[in-house]
Amino acid sequence: MMANMDEEEFFRRFKESYKDNFDEEIELNFGDFSEENHSDLLQGDNVSEFRQFYFRELHRLQIELVKLQDWVVATGEKIVVVFEGRDSAGKGGAISRFAQRLNPRVCRIAALPAPSDREKTQWYFQRYVSHLPAAGEIVLFDRSWYNRAGVEKVMGFCSDEEYKEFFRSVPEFEGMLVRSGIRLFKYWFSIQDDEQRFRFAARIHDPLKRWKLSPMDLESRRRWEDYTKAKEIMLKRTHIKEAPWWVVPADNKKKARLNCIRHFLDQIPYEEVEQETVNLPKRKHYEDYHRNPVPESMIVPQVY
Repeated sequence: MMANMDEEEFFRRFKESYKDNFDEEIELNFGDFSEENHSDLLQGDNVSEFRQFYFRELHRLQIELVKLQDWVVATGEKIVVVFEGRDSAGKGGAISRFAQRLNPRVCRIAALPAPSDREKTQWYFQRYVSHLPAAGEIVLFDRSWYNRAGVEKVMGFCSDEEYKEFFRSVPEFEGMLVRSGIRLFKYWFSIQDDEQRFRFAARIHDPLKRWKLSPMDLESRRRWEDYTKAKEIMLKRTHIKEAPWWVVPADNKKKARLNCIRHFLDQIPYEEVEQETVNLPKRKHYEDYHRNPVPESMIVPQVY
């Protein structure tokens, strides 16, 4: 349990945060959103005024993301969005809202695992380069080459010389990306000490999120101040004109998602692309067509 929070207060906050799990299910069913269709989801004693606003605004912003997607395809634009932040800062939730309504052939999520023994011998940026977008694509990096400035530095996974070389190389690397025509955005999700402590403790009690709490997360919690120092150095040395950092206050996950998506949309001069009219073709009918019944033994039991 958290040192500065009694058990009653912890479980009050835990119950409140657990609503996010159910909210995600609501969000997934907003494809045909209208006030009439979802009025039952947006009313009642358990739905606060802000949650009502959140659902509506998220849906509006996701419509704009679809418009941006169509513009990216039509113009051949290339976009990279880097999401960084402390463990439990809400990067994954924000990324999923970015990509939720988009075509996965246009918008890809790159979440690279730890480098293999072979990758460790390569140029540091090499394994990230293969995930960069071609024309008409958007790539969302769930963590990125900035691992070297954060977890690798703090946990001792790189040498001092490799760390120094990273800072020498990053401005050149990102400058090349931008000059090649890639629009590069970098977001740091920022949470306070007490908020991370609460989120880690909540994961212990949440069976849907317990898997997220790894030994590395626990160690990062112990080394909070080391990560703070590494973050401050990283932001100072890699906040360049071609690719500036943007800090997203993320103690409130819902507000962080909305603010990040809106800011991203505001940075790009996209326009709505005129769509061709689509007419559903008539089905062909054949006189000798008949549909064979599926054997009962192949049918999934109708438990629900």
